Amino acid sequence: MSHLTKKAIRETFLRQINRMPFDKITVKSIAEECGINRNTFYYHYQDIYELLDEIFLLETKKVLEGNLNYDTWQEGFLQAASFALENRKGVYHIYNSVNRSKIESFLNSVAKKIMKDFVEKQAQNMNVTEEDRQLIVSFYQCALSGLVIQWLDEGMKQDPESVIRRLGDLLDGTIKHMLKRADRNF
Repeated sequence: MSHLTKKAIRETFLRQINRMPFDKITVKSIAEECGINRNTFYYHYQDIYELLDEIFLLETKKVLEGNLNYDTWQEGFLQAASFALENRKGVYHIYNSVNRSKIESFLNSVAKKIMKDFVEKQAQNMNVTEEDRQLIVSFYQCALSGLVIQWLDEGMKQDPESVIRRLGDLLDGTIKHMLKRADRNF
């Protein structure tokens, strides 16, 4: 039962953050909408910040431990970032609050996971040092998460899926090319 209550609290918070700025959400509003009393909320969470931490922890864990199925890094990123895409307004509200670092950390974790998996897949049968693979992963991780942060800074005006797909078209083959240049067999 406790698990269901925590899930209901998380879902209620997500509904609210998609409707209003973070600083307008209160324990009282979550409890009322969720149909619980405030003490029940406090039994599970110290405050709204702890609730937010748990949501991002669970979403990050889902991405890092999940078996995503994708052929391109763009598909992988969009699949892994589905939480952010489904909660666009909420992510924007959190980003524009004191919790900006939580969004940045989540994006960096997602981008790193996707790029690491993709680079490892592309580097099969190549003699590329771990250091070079990590450098390539870091470069693309920073580029990808940086673009999403820029998108947030600019008010989320563009469709993120089309931007990611277009970036993929522009960068098509560059990861493989970088790996070939780093391959010690050539």
